[in-house]
Amino acid sequence: MTNSEPATPELSPLAEYKAILRAVIEKRPSGTRQRLAAALGKNRSFISQIISPAYATPVPVQHLETIFHLCHFAPPEREAFLAAYRSAHPGRLEIVETARPMRRLTVELPDFGSPEMNARADRIVVDVARGLAALLPGTAEDDDAETPGGSR
Repeated sequence: MTNSEPATPELSPLAEYKAILRAVIEKRPSGTRQRLAAALGKNRSFISQIISPAYATPVPVQHLETIFHLCHFAPPEREAFLAAYRSAHPGRLEIVETARPMRRLTVELPDFGSPEMNARADRIVVDVARGLAALLPGTAEDDDAETPGGSR
């Protein structure tokens, strides 16, 4: 080996975008993984899986904007991530790129007295928000067929 750099196997596009995501998260303050897990309605172990090239778990397309928002990707990081993501998952980004813009709403909830109950309440709120988003035409949710026709 005559290169000055160590031999590194070529990364798959999946491993490449995960490595970019990991590098971005590692530059952020402590607690970023926990905040990201809470915002996505997932456990921290899910965050570990989506940032580790060792796991085949892809980053779900519906979580990309939340990840970009919370992790504060610099424009070149975002472009590199999206290029690798497009390569790893052809066609998936079109869903996001043509989707309706989202808005952020902050909801204050009471403390339910235990981490388990608080997490359960958080999941309920996230599930309601996802259900509302699924009402939009052209969303990738499979719930469209189950949407009731009535209103409150």
